[in-house]
Amino acid sequence: MPPWLEKSYPILLLLIAVAVVVSRLPKVDLGHDERLKQRRRWNWIVLGLTYSMLYFGRYNLSAIAGELDQAGVLSRREFNEIDGIGLAVYGLAFLLNGPLTDRWGGRATILLAAGGSAVMNAGMALAMARHAGGVQDDAAHATLKTALVWLNALNMYFQSFGAVSIVKVNAHWFHVRERGVLGGLFGILISLGLYFSYDWSLLLARGFDFVAPFWVPAAVLGVMFLAALLVVRDSPAHAGLADFATGDATSGQLHPDPLAVVLKKLLSQPVVWILVAIEFCSGFLRQAAMKQFRPYAKTLEQDATFVYENWGMLLCVAGILGGVFAGTISDHVFGSRRGPVASILYAGLLVGSIGCWVLLGNPGVGWSIVFMSLCVIGVHGMLSGTATADFGGSKNAGVVTGIIDGFVYLGGATQSAIFAASLPTGDAARDPANWTVWPLWMTGIALVGLVFCTRVWNARPKAAGGH
Repeated sequence: MPPWLEKSYPILLLLIAVAVVVSRLPKVDLGHDERLKQRRRWNWIVLGLTYSMLYFGRYNLSAIAGELDQAGVLSRREFNEIDGIGLAVYGLAFLLNGPLTDRWGGRATILLAAGGSAVMNAGMALAMARHAGGVQDDAAHATLKTALVWLNALNMYFQSFGAVSIVKVNAHWFHVRERGVLGGLFGILISLGLYFSYDWSLLLARGFDFVAPFWVPAAVLGVMFLAALLVVRDSPAHAGLADFATGDATSGQLHPDPLAVVLKKLLSQPVVWILVAIEFCSGFLRQAAMKQFRPYAKTLEQDATFVYENWGMLLCVAGILGGVFAGTISDHVFGSRRGPVASILYAGLLVGSIGCWVLLGNPGVGWSIVFMSLCVIGVHGMLSGTATADFGGSKNAGVVTGIIDGFVYLGGATQSAIFAASLPTGDAARDPANWTVWPLWMTGIALVGLVFCTRVWNARPKAAGGH
């Protein structure tokens, strides 16, 4: 069986099982016209796949970081520095890209995301092409690192349009009572993108060279750009259908609020500050789990383990399960509240991080990281993919998602900076005891996040205009 098929069929079977389970769940019937349901299904599929493939072009450098280190192309510390700069750009870009998304609409900005990322990935492929056989001297090494710093940072700028675009568009197409399952599907999309990025990028690097993991996502994103251009529309009205009251924080408003008004509304709500804190913790834990595991395993010569070799597939399965679990219990157990779900998943993150600490040096640490990924992808889908639309409303979803999701990536940038400075290098890295700082930080951050989650247990949005 070809390697790509061997890695793909468990995910296909799981997706079929998830589709069957979701189809049998009690439906939230809001009396939507059948034409609207059909049109938004296609809107959601193309928009969601475009967002998913953005992950293919975002985590590909991370996926082959261990191979680049071993080949002498890019050290683990240099990768963390490049990655940290990119994550910081992603987080700060939301200050501009959130308002732009509210102004231009999610369709325009998802096209910017896909097109811009395709071009930047092509640029990274060209930079890698000059050093496919290894970096021969210090000057060439410095040139490659500088090129990757700039290209990755620009890629992350365009990528930052992705999340705000998908939330902005879906906020017009789905009522607040339908968004819990939608948040679960958001987690599934993330998971599929991670699978392609981590497993296919590694297969491409090993089967061809370090150029292929950048050319292929560039081509895929080009195809998704065209599909989104043809299919995606900002709202039912833009697709020739009637708009409806979505029941969120701006339901009943005709126009977006001015930016100053949005910020005043947000900053005056304690729940938004708490969501920001939770998502900062989520970003730290998400990147610390996903991006530090493979370099850790490679250094400790655990790169032949099942978890290492099937990292993308396991992240995908974990994310699908986490997303479906989170979305289902949010809408069908907790009455569309997001806080209880986040609390449960953060308790899981705490358990998983302690497990990493206990198992450090043992191959079992990989399974603890997989479990943590299940939990953190579920949290991210619930909060960045759903709660932001609830509390920002369809009219202000771009700004609110930008601010909250920006802190996800600032959390990720923080872990990159911390671990670039504190994780062991050279011979010291071969001793598991010297990696204690990794699970120590994750445990502390998981505990802080859990405390904040309990503070938004009963939080719900209030519709403008009394709807």
